[in-house]
This record gives sequence, structure tokens and C-alpha cells, in this order.
Amino acid sequence: MPTGAHALAEPVAHVAPLDRLRRRADFLRAARTGRKVAMRSLVLQARRRDDGETGGLQGNPVRIGFTVSRKVGNAVERNRVRRRLREAVRMRAGSLVHSGHDYVVIGRRAALTTPFARILTDLETALRKIHGSKAHGRTPNETPHDKAPDL
Repeated sequence: MPTGAHALAEPVAHVAPLDRLRRRADFLRAARTGRKVAMRSLVLQARRRDDGETGGLQGNPVRIGFTVSRKVGNAVERNRVRRRLREAVRMRAGSLVHSGHDYVVIGRRAALTTPFARILTDLETALRKIHGSKAHGRTPNETPHDKAPDL
């Protein structure tokens, strides 16, 4: 049994290896052919890579890219938004991302003032919508009024 600081550490769940999107072409491909979900603090784009697109990477890692437009603010503000989004992905995306996918997280101006807990919620909701899992008994684009009445 571990002692000291290791005794308090939580067990780590198996997480797909994460890599970064770096090439502009990959960002554009995700925007052109992927799915997109807009939230208050971020926009998430995702696409499944083809079998031949591993690009020399071992296995089938998840690739995540971050971008923040100059409309968001000056360099200091853009970097702050990017840091907040990277931390949110590090904390919560591990179990919700699917291997073999490319994700682009686009920061919005609201991410500067939004509480960090809300950014985490926005990211989780966007990932669930992208992958089509039901949240609260509804499909991703279904509102409560779209459901057929129970007779």
C-alpha cells in the first residue's frame, strides 16, 4: 500500500494517447469535413481520420488543436483563453474523446470571463454532442419540444 502523497492519488483511468494538431491543413480538414458544436465559451470541431492518415504516428492517437481568433482580443487575452482551454481538455476530455479522431477547440471571447467550471461543462457537453451520446434522455439536436408526446 502506498504511503505519503501517493496514498491520496486517485487511480488513473486508461486514456487514449493525445497528440497535437500542428499543420494548417489538418485544422482546415476538420473544419471542412467534421462535425461542429458551438457552446458559449468554445466551438468544438471533430472528424474521424481515415485509415491512411496516421502520418507516421504510432497507434491511433487523438489529435487536438487549439485556435483563438484575433477577434477575441490582444495576444495576452488570446493566450489566456488558449491556456484555459488546454487545461479543460487535459482535465476532462480523456474519457470522452475517441481514438482516431482529430479535434479542434476554438476559443471564444466568453472564455475570458466564464467561470472555469462552466468551460469544463461546455467542453463535456460539446464532446457528448459530437459523438451523439444521449444527454438527459435527448439526442444531441433534440429539444424537449421535439419529443413526441407519450400517449
